[in-house]
Amino acid sequence: MEAQSSSTLLLSRKRRRDGSNGEAEEGERFGKIPRCTVGLRHPAPFADELEPADSKAYKRVSMEEAKRGTPPERPVRVYADGIFDLFHSGHARALMQAKCLFPNTHLIVGVCSDDLTHKYKGFTVMNEDERYDAIRHCRYVDEVVRNAPWTLTPEFLAKHRIDFVAHDDIPYSSAGSDDVYKHIKEAGMFAPTQRTEGISTSDVITRIVRDYDVYVRRNLQRGYTAKELNVSFINEKKYHLQERVDKEFVQKVEEKSIDLIQKWEEKSREFIGNFLQMFGPEGALKHMLKEGRGRMLQAISPRQSPSSSPTREERSPSPTFRLPFFSKTSPPPSPPHHSGARGYLISEDDDDEDDEN
Repeated sequence: MEAQSSSTLLLSRKRRRDGSNGEAEEGERFGKIPRCTVGLRHPAPFADELEPADSKAYKRVSMEEAKRGTPPERPVRVYADGIFDLFHSGHARALMQAKCLFPNTHLIVGVCSDDLTHKYKGFTVMNEDERYDAIRHCRYVDEVVRNAPWTLTPEFLAKHRIDFVAHDDIPYSSAGSDDVYKHIKEAGMFAPTQRTEGISTSDVITRIVRDYDVYVRRNLQRGYTAKELNVSFINEKKYHLQERVDKEFVQKVEEKSIDLIQKWEEKSREFIGNFLQMFGPEGALKHMLKEGRGRMLQAISPRQSPSSSPTREERSPSPTFRLPFFSKTSPPPSPPHHSGARGYLISEDDDDEDDEN
């Protein structure tokens, strides 16, 4: 039961809770794991290094018995196979699912050899010994089968006393078959697992090939030789030149950025000073508004009428006017003392003197 509860916690991190309206809401919650030491001290053993199984006849466990739980001395033997090149989290999650299929599970993992893999699938980055060792150190694995077969035979299943075979449910076409697990599914021995999206050996290799130049320069910086990286002499010099140019460019960018920041700070101080000078509490805008308000009040305020009319002497002289027959385009009139003038200026004072005479 403890294994079942821990597997439920590992496989599903979603917990359903009832809301106030009675409807079930779904939200992610990470369950707390009790503090305990669950790590293993030794890697998983190889199948050919174990003692032979007991002499009892091989009898499979049914799916119902496996789900219900088996005695401790009779665990459900689950087999999962693969290439496991560049062992990553997708591989580990698949093995975790296989380990957690039943409350009492003994997980056997088969790893194909280099010859078999190169024949049916292609070249690998890691050799078979490296792949064997990687699987041995996965915490979910109880037993490792080296040089595993590409297609599972009844003899192989009986030899390792396998109850179920775990793999993702997608048909695996290879070795002239549409699905190498077809006969396992028909026998009722197939236990499906789920693939981890976004991570695979092909994805990892694609990233390296896509950014090949980046990783070559990375390893050259770390002391690998061009010969070890299978890089020609010309490409080696090119990568070193690119590295030097990048360093100089970064240095110049840093210097420029510092200069720009300093200039920006100076300009910002100047801008803030001008802003406060114009819009501050005692800024020019305030005085302009006060002056404009005073002028507006002076313009709209009513003027007082004079108490008495001014006398003749106090009156200002009458404005000078031009006779109507002088047009705007005519030349300026001659002074009064010149003879032959076509017109002269007349004021109201002169009219009054003529009347008196």
